[in-house]
Amino acid sequence: MSSTSSWLTRTETPSDVPTVQALTLAAFGRAHEADLLAALRADEGWIDGLSFVATQAADPTGTPVAHVVLSRAYIGDVPALAMGPVSVHPDHQRSGAGSATVLAALDAARTAGERFVFLLGHPTYYPRFGFVRASAHGMELTMDVPDEAWMALSLNEGDPLPSGTARWAAAFGM
Repeated sequence: MSSTSSWLTRTETPSDVPTVQALTLAAFGRAHEADLLAALRADEGWIDGLSFVATQAADPTGTPVAHVVLSRAYIGDVPALAMGPVSVHPDHQRSGAGSATVLAALDAARTAGERFVFLLGHPTYYPRFGFVRASAHGMELTMDVPDEAWMALSLNEGDPLPSGTARWAAAFGM
């Protein structure tokens, strides 16, 4: 378990699943991302140990208020991770809970020997973690998305992002 100021981060446990599903639904205000998360849990792209939650350090119940998952993906034939969904309960958005969770997940992926992470996300949020435009590195998608939302990260300095078409876990339906 790691701590970032008022947040404790840890890997998700089976008892967290209902709370994480509910906070994902609350965070997005629709079922799509919660349904995706449920599908990912049953997908072969799910990687045990790469689903993280954040709890308030002062909360003795340890109830998750933020969540992120990294699942197996590919850039061409190169193994990578896809980040998402990233969820923060509306009562805790803009509090640092999401950042703490993302940092914990990226650190765990790096420690596990993973090399690359990609995502579709908010172009002003994810660059703080080192994400850059994926298209600038020859990474392609099989769907139309705003170029600034298509981002990738090399987890190791000096390890250049590969080029190729991104493939998500089947649960994403892409």
